Amino acid sequence: MATLRLGDIAPDFEAETSQGKIKFHEWLGDSWGVLFSHPADFTPVCTTELGTVANYYPEFEKRNVKVIALSVDGVDSHMEWIKDINETQNTTVNFPIIADEDKHVAELYDMIHPNANESFTVRSVFIIGPDKKIKLTLTYPASTGRNFDELLRVIDSLQLTAKYSVATPANWKDGDKVVISTAVKDEDIAAKFPKGYERVKPYLRMTPQPNK
Repeated sequence: MATLRLGDIAPDFEAETSQGKIKFHEWLGDSWGVLFSHPADFTPVCTTELGTVANYYPEFEKRNVKVIALSVDGVDSHMEWIKDINETQNTTVNFPIIADEDKHVAELYDMIHPNANESFTVRSVFIIGPDKKIKLTLTYPASTGRNFDELLRVIDSLQLTAKYSVATPANWKDGDKVVISTAVKDEDIAAKFPKGYERVKPYLRMTPQPNK
């Protein structure tokens, strides 16, 4: 299986989940999506991650993002694990967890890295746009919990830059100044960015976030 790259169409699949059977593209509809994998059920770091996502779920909903998790265990195991997550993380898991016992989805998304572990999925993240194209990929080691504030930040950037001719600078957060695309000519800036801009260098022009 070739490595999936940015701009590739996210592979479609059918799978059983903790919320019933889905067809992935159909389930996504016109929403953005976050697909993130876990080595197995009843693992400590992943328990905190799924609890965090459940607590952050309103933030994903605000951004028209559907979240779905994956583990190589079955639905019955997922349902028992969800009880633990809800209890220990003081939350209610309200998004589906894919049952991938045959590793079909894991193989489609190249989630099994033999040098890390031959049988379990690595902890991957895919952000997928409404066009079903992959916008971000991240792979974390087993020892490091994922930062979901960072994933929300990336989603904010992706959604902003999809609508406006801008990019977001280092450590950008929603509401900060943004970089005007180098494709925009100086003479066209005033019409596109009426809030004004700062010309730091010919190639580095900053403007207030246009949708604020």
